[in-house]
Amino acid sequence: MTQEQPIFSIVMPVYGVEDYIAQAISCIQAQTCPAWELICVDDATPDASARIAEQAAQSDERIHVVHHDANKGLSEARNTGMAAARGTYLWMPDPDDTYEPTLLQDCLDALQENPACVTVFGVDECYFDAQGAFLYNHAITPAGQSLSSAAELRPHVVELERQTLLGYAWNKIYDLAYLRTTGARFETVKLIEDIAFNVAVFQNLDSLNVLASAPYHYARRLRNNLTNKFIPDYYELHRRRIGMLADQQRSWGTLDGETRATLGSLFARYVLSALERNCDPQAHMSHADRKAWIRKTFSDELYRDLIPHAQAQNSRALALCLRPLKARRAGTCLALGRLIHIARGKLLPLFTRIKSGR
Repeated sequence: MTQEQPIFSIVMPVYGVEDYIAQAISCIQAQTCPAWELICVDDATPDASARIAEQAAQSDERIHVVHHDANKGLSEARNTGMAAARGTYLWMPDPDDTYEPTLLQDCLDALQENPACVTVFGVDECYFDAQGAFLYNHAITPAGQSLSSAAELRPHVVELERQTLLGYAWNKIYDLAYLRTTGARFETVKLIEDIAFNVAVFQNLDSLNVLASAPYHYARRLRNNLTNKFIPDYYELHRRRIGMLADQQRSWGTLDGETRATLGSLFARYVLSALERNCDPQAHMSHADRKAWIRKTFSDELYRDLIPHAQAQNSRALALCLRPLKARRAGTCLALGRLIHIARGKLLPLFTRIKSGR
């Protein structure tokens, strides 16, 4: 490599994205901050994705393609890219999304004012139907903050999770030297690999920038998204997610009533989603099985600790659902699960709008 050490190392896993990766790379090349390297990690993709990345690398020395001999999954692709990164900061965008041209420069400006170990920015969720037609967008823009101590930033971590901004890896710029001191690596696990990584990164974090902007355009393609597919251990994974966050807050001494209210509300949403998924034929659960499942969930120590504190805030739908969850009324909870399953199956775009808060 002849390029000088870049400010930003950009790690982009490549697998099955031949329809999108050229646009993603173009978004990188359009960045107003040019001091970057792009490491495309070909995870043994079966399509033309890696070839498209290699073609871009031929005309731009800042772009490099690393190949896996066999498919290892998203987490290992990111780990490979992190190991190869040479920059001061690390960014890990997904190759099927797009990004504003000022994203890196805005982050660099914030980092020059407050050299934080992590910088977070907002997300513009863009929804597309099964045919790829644009439906609507939903921007999540946090309040801008510059925090330079653990005591300052820890009270804000659970708020980032409430806004769905904590769990992602792609809406964050990481100080690479700090990242390596934590020893954090991505675990090969569905759905929660990003939050597991960020819990480890944030555990001893003492500086954080939050940008009041949403420069990352996250494509949510209905019926073609992991969160829309049937996953047998969906609930167990998300129960672990909430447990990790609660344990971290407890270790910080910040698991107070307000934090329990936020985590309880998030936990309630996962319970409701699990109730809906239990109705899927692929779950192979009878009514008696579903009833036994919810009764077992009611007895879970984490459920009893958090759900009683859950608050609906401005969601009327969640407010209605919280009543039987808090009262532990199995029959009503099962009926809710069935109702949500019908709505999701027949009115997916409307269901998604409601779920996203619109």
